[in-house]
Amino acid sequence: MKKQLIILIFLIIASFAVHAQSEANARLYELRVYYASEGKFQDLINRFQQHTLKYFYNHNMRLEGFWLPMGENKENKLVYLLSYPSREAREKSWKEFMGDKGWITVMKNSAVNGEIVAKVENTFLKTTDFSPNNMKSVGDRVFELRTYKTTPNHLPNLMSRFRDHTVKLFETFGMTNIIYLTPTEKEQGSDDLLIYFLAHKTKEEGLASFKAFGANPEWQAVKKESEEKAGGPLTISVKSEYMVPTDFSPLK
Repeated sequence: MKKQLIILIFLIIASFAVHAQSEANARLYELRVYYASEGKFQDLINRFQQHTLKYFYNHNMRLEGFWLPMGENKENKLVYLLSYPSREAREKSWKEFMGDKGWITVMKNSAVNGEIVAKVENTFLKTTDFSPNNMKSVGDRVFELRTYKTTPNHLPNLMSRFRDHTVKLFETFGMTNIIYLTPTEKEQGSDDLLIYFLAHKTKEEGLASFKAFGANPEWQAVKKESEEKAGGPLTISVKSEYMVPTDFSPLK
């Protein structure tokens, strides 16, 4: 009887885990990058912390994480990730959010001495089938946002390499896989972009991990084989940006 109870508990836990993973994979993600107007960066941060996040919550927009670039932030830049049950839910939430009288008042008051946002960039994303969706906050980490642009028609090849080899090797070298995404829209790179987040204890450890990873014989063999199969390199460019979570980021 005791053994049967243990098995039942295990099955229930496993069922919850599968459901959570399925729910995460079905969601629409939106990566948003804001550039504050000159001299208005702290004003923008304050508006998010004191007002915006509350309205996001009120309108069913889930904040997954909120980050600032490490080092000197010359572009007055901030990065955050939202998610929604679907694209339709996203459009409904944003329409209601932008029409919220309380939010309209907040925007007007924050812009009394000039607009505080210079530019906004956003990308609609979905998780890959190998994304761990590891959104548990453990604190005391830095995050790395990596964007891969593939050579023509080779996104599937790159995805296969990550699915079968790269993701596991990252963990071997002490890197924490957080979430892997691809754009949903063709004009935003659905044919040739892979975007993902890693976490490291420090930037120095992250750089050291990648150096060791790149020199690893197993990785070198995998890379060589995948490029020979594709008839050349799988990527045109790889962009890496180290970031730190804000105090109000749910993911740390």
